[in-house]
Amino acid sequence: MTTIIKRNNWAIWRDVIFALFVREIRTGFNDKFGLAWAVFEPLSFIFLLSYIRGMIAGSDSHTVPTFEFMMYGMLLIQLFLDTLMNTSNSIKKNKALFAFRQVQPISSVLATASFYLLIKLVVFTLIILLMYFLGMDFKISDPLFLLFNAFSVWVIGISLGLLFAVGKCYIPELGKVQSVLVRPLFFISAVFFSMQDIPKEYWPYLDWNPMLHAIELSRHAAYKTYPTDGVSEFYLFSSALVLLFFALATYHVSWKQAISR
Repeated sequence: MTTIIKRNNWAIWRDVIFALFVREIRTGFNDKFGLAWAVFEPLSFIFLLSYIRGMIAGSDSHTVPTFEFMMYGMLLIQLFLDTLMNTSNSIKKNKALFAFRQVQPISSVLATASFYLLIKLVVFTLIILLMYFLGMDFKISDPLFLLFNAFSVWVIGISLGLLFAVGKCYIPELGKVQSVLVRPLFFISAVFFSMQDIPKEYWPYLDWNPMLHAIELSRHAAYKTYPTDGVSEFYLFSSALVLLFFALATYHVSWKQAISR
């Protein structure tokens, strides 16, 4: 006699997200380079940009070793951009799976975002290990605060990605607008510079960007001597919460109509 196992909705949702997560891993690492490229790409950028900034500012950038200064900027902006760009395509990419009642668009978004968060955590860990074996000095004064900053960046990426994912179901051309909007963020988010390098009269033109706050605060979490003038952890965390609330509200009222288009 066949035994029927009844599961609650939370268990079903968890299993669906895990299955989609495994699917992302298989599709993300199905080429010859796999994880090696995910490590080599940011590492090569960090070394190159560290060398360029080192020629300008020396071995230290506002009390932080230049390599680590660039590392936090590059990893956080890549976490944000990878999460945003891939979650914004996740609904369209997995639309055929929504024919199954158990699979909902939010599950696809969470699985995709979790995959890119995992990649960046692995990359960060491998870079730290590489620095250790190369005898490079590194320090993380407040690891919990650093994790909160990275998590806030991830939440902002998910929130904006979810908004664009829903919007693309109605207006496919939003993808082109998205590319234009996010491209400047790489240059105005303090990846290559510190707020201390910018005259104070220009700060209001830059500090509306929560990514800038996240990167500067992460450098401060690693080295307490790094200045935090012009940035605010309250602004970063409140931006993440407001964007998440707005994204979930938009998804809640429109996802059924969005996937039926």
